[in-house]
Amino acid sequence: MSAPFAIAVAPNGARRGRADHPRLPLTAPEIARDAAEALEAGAAMIHLHVRDAAGAHVLDADLYREAVDAVRRAVGDRLVIQITTEAVGRYTAPEQIALIDALRPESVSIALREILPEGADETAAAALFQRMEGAGILHQIIIYEAAELQRLDDLAARGVLPDGPLALMAVCGRYTETGATDGELDAYLTAGIGRHQWMLCAFGPDETRFMARAASAGGHARVGFENNLWLPDGTLAPDNAAIVAATAAACAGSGRPLATADDLRAGWRHSNEAAPQNSEA
Repeated sequence: MSAPFAIAVAPNGARRGRADHPRLPLTAPEIARDAAEALEAGAAMIHLHVRDAAGAHVLDADLYREAVDAVRRAVGDRLVIQITTEAVGRYTAPEQIALIDALRPESVSIALREILPEGADETAAAALFQRMEGAGILHQIIIYEAAELQRLDDLAARGVLPDGPLALMAVCGRYTETGATDGELDAYLTAGIGRHQWMLCAFGPDETRFMARAASAGGHARVGFENNLWLPDGTLAPDNAAIVAATAAACAGSGRPLATADDLRAGWRHSNEAAPQNSEA
């Protein structure tokens, strides 16, 4: 049997607000509501951002604790709960590291270019990854272009990052009218992202099609209002759960069963050689 295919829901992100979609969750109860709905639609993980009273993205340990507690009350351990350390131009690497140390979350996503900018001292980041490995924190490294895969290999070879396979989030597109492109995903596949446990994030209304490609190529999916507001037929999605359900339906053709949270935990950073490797690249 092929390895299970995991769907993560990213219900809010750092930039969008109610003007973009009235159902975008901003408060802890709203995030917990969307978590429960996404779970029923097929999600195995939730990727959390928290907002302050004005609706701005913040890396605030207390607000994260409130949101995580609300989600746990709603879904128990049936979703992997991942926090983000996204800087959004406001936070430094030391502040991101301090948040992780304060929270010791189940899972965290960290952008390589934020935690380890080119030419920066590597000592603090290397120590962070050692602490996360020791504490069993499920870390996922975000990359924005295929060229970063070579940098990951170099850092792992020098002991700055753990040995692979790593858990990666590959981003295609940005907040633009065109969103993700096939060329971006092709570049990741050609560069050998399949040797890692990887998830895809694709901006724009073509999100679901990109997730079907990822499922066939051995990857996993992250979908939701953070990156896309539309269903495959071009209509506005009523909620995050509808996008998760559309993703599950579109990816069924890969032959991979939907992953549960426990499937995802068990396979984190393990070899995914049972999954199809770049079969459609």
